[in-house]
Amino acid sequence: MQYIDNLIFVIAIAVGFGLFFKSLKEIYRNIKLGKEINRSDQASVRWKVMGKVALGQSKMTKRPIAGILHIFVYVGFVIINLELLEILVDGIFGTHRFLAGVFGASVYRAFTATLEVLALLVIIAVVIFFIRRNFYGVKRLTMKELFGWPKQDANWILIIEFALMMAFYKMNAADWVLQQRNILPPHGSFPISSNTLGLLFQNFSDGMLHFTERGAWWFHIIGILFFMNYLYWSKHLHIILAFPNTWFSNLKPKGQFNNLASVTQEIKLMMDPNADPYAAAPEADPNAVPEKFGASDVFDLNQVQLLNAYSCTECGRCTAVCPANMTGKKLSPRKIMMDTRDRIEEVGRNINKNGKFVDDGKKLLDDHISREEVLACTTCNACVEACPVLIDPLSIIVELRRFMVMEESSMPHEWQLMNNNIENNAAPWQYNQADRLNWVTE
Repeated sequence: MQYIDNLIFVIAIAVGFGLFFKSLKEIYRNIKLGKEINRSDQASVRWKVMGKVALGQSKMTKRPIAGILHIFVYVGFVIINLELLEILVDGIFGTHRFLAGVFGASVYRAFTATLEVLALLVIIAVVIFFIRRNFYGVKRLTMKELFGWPKQDANWILIIEFALMMAFYKMNAADWVLQQRNILPPHGSFPISSNTLGLLFQNFSDGMLHFTERGAWWFHIIGILFFMNYLYWSKHLHIILAFPNTWFSNLKPKGQFNNLASVTQEIKLMMDPNADPYAAAPEADPNAVPEKFGASDVFDLNQVQLLNAYSCTECGRCTAVCPANMTGKKLSPRKIMMDTRDRIEEVGRNINKNGKFVDDGKKLLDDHISREEVLACTTCNACVEACPVLIDPLSIIVELRRFMVMEESSMPHEWQLMNNNIENNAAPWQYNQADRLNWVTE
């Protein structure tokens, strides 16, 4: 019977991790649909940024209460799942509390007691988050882009985390009672579960206690495997992707836009009186596809921008500080990221179905993100500054706007006047070039 349990455990682990890595492989493929971008410079700085922002949660604490509670969940959940190593060894080899023999009695007691305290902090945090998200009425958590699945997803994650922590306590409590009856060796210290559920389990029979302990043990590991594979469908994919996302973040000053190489080259030729404008032009190729300005679909965005979309946790801090959104305009930076991710997933399903991407007649611009949203942005960078994992919604908005202006000449009348003035007068205002510097003497 023992070997059957071990075999079932190994199969469950193999299936769980196999599906997980299959999902990661698909996400990686989808991200690679974007244009290549070199973000490998200043490696030491990037490691520091990742350590500070992703691991150290430095930007989360700018909202202290939510930040501290998030740290409780983050640190507690990660450290508690260090026990996953023990569960893996025990499940494969049929041992019981393997780490007790590795750590020694005193260290293992401190280890298990610490896990119990952290589990309590996780439970407190997820309960507060659930109440805050569903009953407290925080504006950024009740916006229309969260209606339906996004809200359900957030709640399911909190429920799963609560259930896993309760299973952890249930397992420890049953184990503790069996230890008191000298049925199991005295390994570990359980200050919380022994004084709560442990008291309730005192009247259980030995068989019922074994069933309870094993049931909670299996629920815990199956729950972890389920949670791990649920991440692909959830906004909580940031648990994994926040680390590469912060590492590949833009280190340039906020507000510094990238220049298009083709435009830069053309301007250099125009400004150089000795340049031969035909010398730099490649030979005409009837099959060559002209370079596209800006982006109309996810294929036109770079790979870091697609990684940004997958890393978004839909917290809404970006939208909460967006001046356009504050004044009632349609723009929500969070929705920009959600829509980008939805389009990537739509393209991914297309590839899965056809073996390659087959034109579906849809684009990111218009079919997912409206032009009204794109034009509402003031490019103030507030959304970029607010993001706790350094996502850059503004860069996507700018690329969509570039496509509209440079490829379609689609812009508001006021922009058209300004561009005409710059072209004719070398200034945004409508007056003679000779008068451009008159403001200096006024």
